[in-house]
Amino acid sequence: MSRKKDQHSPPDDALWFLPLGGSGEIGMNMNLYGVSGKWLMVDCGVTFGDETTPGIEVIMPDITFIEERRNDLVALVVTHGHEDHLGAIEYLWSKLQCPIYATPFTAELIRSKLAESNVHGKVRIIELPINGKFSLGPFAVEFVNVTHSIPESNMLAITTKHGTVLHTGDWKLDPAPQVGKASNINRLMELGKQGVLAVVGDSTNATVPGHSGSEKTVRETFINLFGQIKKRIIVTCFSSNIARVQSAAVAAAKNKRELVLVGRSLWRNTEIADTCGYLPEFRNFLSDRDGALLPRNKAVYVCTGSQGEVRAALTRLAAGEHQELELEAGDTVIYSSKEIPGNEKPIARVQNALLDIGVQIITENEMPGVHVSGHPAQDELTQLYEWVQPKIVIPVHGELRHQTAHVELIKRCGIKQSLIPTNGQIISIKGGKAFVAGEVQHGRLGMDGKALRPLNNNVMKDRKRILFNGAAMVSMVMNKGGKVVGRPKVSLLGIVGAEADMDLLDDVVTAIEVAIENMPKSTRIDDKAVAHTVMQAVRRIMKDEQGKKPLTEVHITRV
Repeated sequence: MSRKKDQHSPPDDALWFLPLGGSGEIGMNMNLYGVSGKWLMVDCGVTFGDETTPGIEVIMPDITFIEERRNDLVALVVTHGHEDHLGAIEYLWSKLQCPIYATPFTAELIRSKLAESNVHGKVRIIELPINGKFSLGPFAVEFVNVTHSIPESNMLAITTKHGTVLHTGDWKLDPAPQVGKASNINRLMELGKQGVLAVVGDSTNATVPGHSGSEKTVRETFINLFGQIKKRIIVTCFSSNIARVQSAAVAAAKNKRELVLVGRSLWRNTEIADTCGYLPEFRNFLSDRDGALLPRNKAVYVCTGSQGEVRAALTRLAAGEHQELELEAGDTVIYSSKEIPGNEKPIARVQNALLDIGVQIITENEMPGVHVSGHPAQDELTQLYEWVQPKIVIPVHGELRHQTAHVELIKRCGIKQSLIPTNGQIISIKGGKAFVAGEVQHGRLGMDGKALRPLNNNVMKDRKRILFNGAAMVSMVMNKGGKVVGRPKVSLLGIVGAEADMDLLDDVVTAIEVAIENMPKSTRIDDKAVAHTVMQAVRRIMKDEQGKKPLTEVHITRV
C-alpha cells in the first residue's frame, strides 16, 4: 500500500514560511522555512504566564506539527540569546532532536540552560563564528551580525533556489554599541545589490518615530545620574542586557562606587559574557552578601525584576524578603528597561511597594536616557529597506498593531508587497509573490510544574473556573437501594470561610438531600445520574445565594 502524501510537505516550486509563535504577539518566537520537503527552524522561544494562566510560569509554542515531521527538520538556527528566542529549547529539544546552530555567546547560553536538563549532553550544538555561514539540505544560511541589547544578535540570510530571505531577528542600528561589534552594514548593502526576495522582520517598534537610540547615551546618563544620588542606587534591567550591566559598572567606577550583582540569572549571563570576552569588568563585581556590607553611598546594585517577576530580586527587595539586602527610604531604583505589554500590573505592584518604603523611582518616562530600546524604530526600518530593497515584507515579532504599522511604513518605502501572518499560517512565496497556502495545527504549551500541557486542555479550563468561581466537593454514602446513609459532607473551596458560613453549608446539604429525594427510585441506583443531580443542585443554590457556579465534584460510596 502506497504511503499517503503529506499535504503539508514543502513543495519544490515554492518557499514556505510558517510561524508557530511570535506573529501577532511579542515573545515565543518560532519560525519554520520549508522547501523541497525539508524544514529549517529559526528560534525556539518562550513567553511567560500571567493571571490568566494560573500555575503556569513558562509558555511556548505547540510543536506537534513539526514534531510529526522531525525527520525532515534539518536544523534549528538561533538568532540570539534572549529567552523569547531560545528559552524553549530545554523543554522541546527532545521532541525535535535536531542540530542547533548559533554563534559562540548564544551557544554558551544554550549550554548553560541545558546543564540541568534531561537532554544535557545529547544536544549537538554547532558554533559558527560571527558572520559565519553554513549549508544544509536545500538551505544556505548566513549569519549577519547586528546590534541589539545582547551580544551576537544576528540577521539570517536564508538562501534557497527560490531566492534569499532576510530574517531580521531582533536588531537595531547603534553606531556605538559599547559591547560587541556594530551592525554589518556593508554586508546588508551587498545583499541588497545581490537581490533580496523577502524580509521577515521585527515589528516591535514599528509604531515608534525616529531612532531607537544608542547604548552610549545610557552610559553617559548613568555617569551623570549616579553622581547626583547620595544614597543606595539600584538598577533593574533584563539579565541578558550585558551592555547595560557594563554601562552601570563603568558609571559606578566613575563615581567611586562598587557594582553588586543581585540575581542568579545575572551572574550566569555575565559570567558567560566574561568567558566570551565581552565583560572584563566581571572580575570586580561583588555578590549581594558582600554588597550588603558597603556604605549606602558606595554601592550600585544591578538586579533582575524589571517586569515585576514574582521570584526576581527586585520583587523580593520591595517586599522586604531578600536574605542579604534591605532597601531604605532615600534609596533610588532606576528602571533601565521597557514595560513589556501585559506586565503593567505586576510592575505597578512592585513600584507601589517601593514607594511605600520611601524609595525614589526613576523610569524612562522621567528620564528617557536611562533606557534605549533594542529594537528598530521607524528611521532604522526605513534605512534597512533602502539598503536591501526586498520585493516582499512579512512583518513578525509584534502584535497586530505593530505589524500593521510596519506595513504602512514599507508602503512609504515604495515596497508594494506585504503580508501580515498569524501563527499557524503557511505563507507560500512563489513567482515573486506571497500568499496564504494553508494552516496547520498550532497553539500554546504551558510548563505546569514538571508537566507540559496544552493551554486549551480541560486541566487549564478547570483551573480557571476554580480561580474565578471556586470549587465544591461533595462526599456521600448511599446504599444499593438508593437511600442516603448519613448527611452528605460538603467542602466549599475558595468561596466561604470556615465558621461564618455554616448556614450556607447547611443550605447546600439540604438542597442535595431534597434533590435526591425528588429523584425516581430507579435512577438513585445510578451513580452518574445521582452525581449529575447533586451537581445541578449545588450549582443552583450557589448561584442563587453567592452568584457563583463553582466547579463541582461528587464522590459517591455505595454500601
